Amino acid sequence: MPSMLDAVVVGAGPNGLTAAVELARRGLRTEVFEALDTVGGGARTEELTLPGFRHDPCSAVHPLGIGSPVFAELSLERYGLDWLHAERALAHPFPDGTAAVLNRSLGESAMSLGAEDAGAYRRLVQPYLGHWDSLARDFLRTPWDGPPRDPYRFARFGLAAIQPASWLARRFRGPRARGLLAGLAAHAIAPTSGPATGGIALMFALAAHAKGWPLPRGGSQAIADALAACLRDHGGRIHTGVEVKRLDELPPARAYVFDTSPTALARIAGLGDAYRHYRYGAAAFKIDYALSGPVPWTAREARTAGTVHIGPTAEEIEAALTAAVTGRAPQAPFLITSQPTVVDPSRAPEGKHILWAYGHVPAGWDGDATEAIERQLERFAPGFRDLVLARAVSGPPQLSRRNANYVGGDIACGAFAGLQTVIRPRLARVPYATRHPAVFICSSATPPGPGVHGMSGHHAAKAVWRRLRTTH
Repeated sequence: MPSMLDAVVVGAGPNGLTAAVELARRGLRTEVFEALDTVGGGARTEELTLPGFRHDPCSAVHPLGIGSPVFAELSLERYGLDWLHAERALAHPFPDGTAAVLNRSLGESAMSLGAEDAGAYRRLVQPYLGHWDSLARDFLRTPWDGPPRDPYRFARFGLAAIQPASWLARRFRGPRARGLLAGLAAHAIAPTSGPATGGIALMFALAAHAKGWPLPRGGSQAIADALAACLRDHGGRIHTGVEVKRLDELPPARAYVFDTSPTALARIAGLGDAYRHYRYGAAAFKIDYALSGPVPWTAREARTAGTVHIGPTAEEIEAALTAAVTGRAPQAPFLITSQPTVVDPSRAPEGKHILWAYGHVPAGWDGDATEAIERQLERFAPGFRDLVLARAVSGPPQLSRRNANYVGGDIACGAFAGLQTVIRPRLARVPYATRHPAVFICSSATPPGPGVHGMSGHHAAKAVWRRLRTTH
């Protein structure tokens, strides 16, 4: 009989790896089992188009990665993680050839919104500048984990964060600031009229000013590889190419931690309908491009930005999100794009470039949004199509096949809507625990939710540690 492990983690995404590291650091015998041949989950890098062009199949830009309290604590730079910053974190182009920008300079960012809204933007974010570390710990936490570290600032932030982004936008007079705010909120993959979308927008803006929106040198795989190296350094083991279908296929352990969707956890662990009320959201339609040259953005500011949002007005962004959430394919999708080779030429052959882009479509949609996406790109970068050497297209079915956590193509592993905005994956004092005393969940379906920050894994590991201490 094999000796009993302390913890087995299923899934080697950023949260699963972080949970495993946290447990191994505490001296627990920990092993990870991953279905694919490499670790990474939503943080992978692969040659999807042509040889020498290295793309990120899912996440590419990581404001919450460089700002993650647990990643900072683990000192992942010791394991090869190197953050690269573009001249501008974000550009949001407009039809007149100008763009709003976000970067470390509050002044430049505010003035890019126009004189009519520069002051309003300063007043919105100024109270939180210089307080990222405490704010991030409080924002990326779970409610059961004690009181906030900075209760006054957290409460003040919360009053703004709980609002829909469309309400926060009333502070602004012009379309530039409203468009920028809507684009930031759209990372929630939910209409900007939904509760707490203002908090998403505000957190991303603060991250840009405090930490930037960097890309890892070599691609997002560098984050997963650094976590895997850290885990091995603390005695943990990783098994790849092992698809787990039932709990009894795993070695005996005192605890099992799942970096999976709630649906997969219930199926594997035999929990029946434990998550029957959990809802998945709209999907992504993603295209990775190999290009013969840099994207010919009309807006000068966009040419040196790591991230470019395509959706000039708040109204257009809201229409695109609403269409996707209500089951219609947007005619003019809001696009989140990233151009890694602006700061990391190693990602493509000399003189060539890559572009990462996705829009939102209904869950499980099997149509083709390529034309709609490229029509949007051509609006703000005329001649873009002439540069395309190859494209790798991934609609919802392809995304869910590549990563089982993306149910129906939902890259957030759960809808950002209603009570599920703040209560994930179900109402429970400890959301990482399940009704099976030895089974836990640590994926993006748990607080604090989506993003490559490892905090869901961090909090889940603490829950496991507390359970094991009381039962040892």
